[in-house]
Amino acid sequence: MKIIDAHLHLFTGDHAAEMAAGVGHRNSIEHLRQVYGELNIVHGVVMGNGSLDAGFHNYPPDLFHYCAGLDSPLLENGENLIPDLPDRVEEHLKRDNCCGVKLYPGYNSVWLSDPIYHPVYELARKYDKPVAVHMGLTAFPRAQLKYCHPLALDEVAAGFPQTRFVMCHFGNPFLETAAAVVEKNPNVSTDLSGLLEGRVDLDAYFQTQAGYASLLTTWLTAVVQWDNIMFGTDWPIVNLGEYIGFVQRLIPQQYWNAVFFDNANRIYGLGL
Repeated sequence: MKIIDAHLHLFTGDHAAEMAAGVGHRNSIEHLRQVYGELNIVHGVVMGNGSLDAGFHNYPPDLFHYCAGLDSPLLENGENLIPDLPDRVEEHLKRDNCCGVKLYPGYNSVWLSDPIYHPVYELARKYDKPVAVHMGLTAFPRAQLKYCHPLALDEVAAGFPQTRFVMCHFGNPFLETAAAVVEKNPNVSTDLSGLLEGRVDLDAYFQTQAGYASLLTTWLTAVVQWDNIMFGTDWPIVNLGEYIGFVQRLIPQQYWNAVFFDNANRIYGLGL
């Protein structure tokens, strides 16, 4: 089975190295290339962080596409909105290796319905590349969950019906609402990244966390949207092999090819 990791991050620095080491990996593209080969992961989608400079996002094209990330760069010096934001986003969307835009509303404390995002949605529609949105729990307590609740995505999905959106992390832990948003809106798909963090003994996990696992499988099954669900990891926070096994336990085997490869290839226009 071929696999696309539809949601990963490439960070630098000591903290990234520690995170990767903590889950049995090394924080390098060379290491990922080796492990991808062992696990039959044929491609990955990097969620952009840290800079809107196009030169910052140069990844091996045989291994990665990327989404231009509007995280901290959305605010210049943490105070003022970048005045030429649409132009800078379009510079990315024109690139073949850029397959979308990534928004971080909970970290920026900006509503998805805010007019600053409207040109981004229109550009994504123009280039037919999706807008991926961090939904659900955040990594830092300073972030605010109200901005990344699935209902915030429902509002803009309904208001921009020709723009395609990806609800990252299946809105975890707001699973019931996330399922409703995906089912209601034909322009919304989702990925299953970041539902775990750290190393995991899968047998023990599915015993001790049987309730949570049951909720996941219940709502993933309830929406009957297997063509709109993508495998992703949120690497480097998980061990890749363990996370593949985790998602395999959530998804009926007859849908594995769609969830692990076909859907991401289509939704992100990877051409694999």
